Amino acid sequence: MNEVYEFIKSCGTYYLATVEDGQPRNRPFGTVNIFEGKLYIQTGKSKPVSHQIQKNPKVELCCFNGKEWLRLSGTLVRDDRREAKADMLEHFPSLKAMYSADDDNTEVLYFKDAEAVFSSFAAAPRTVRF
Repeated sequence: MNEVYEFIKSCGTYYLATVEDGQPRNRPFGTVNIFEGKLYIQTGKSKPVSHQIQKNPKVELCCFNGKEWLRLSGTLVRDDRREAKADMLEHFPSLKAMYSADDDNTEVLYFKDAEAVFSSFAAAPRTVRF
């Protein structure tokens, strides 16, 4: 999992895909964190992406570093604990202008039953599960 985290973090931006009424939806994200041994992302509960995740928590993210790409699929689980939110915001202090560990909008979610596939044009795909 740490290798997946480091790869995503090194890319800076990743793209998260969800489904809404059978239609794929994709958007850029930048938050990724490890808290209590789980890989987390962050969004706002008021955003359409949050509603899509709550309706269908199976998602996939993709990122590319110029040589290799990563596809991470799994089920996102909401963690409403203040500690999880606060830890994410400590790692991304610029978010504190929009979010708080104590507001009703901040949402952190961790990956469950995750499968990460590292790929490139130069090597066979490699899979990591956590």
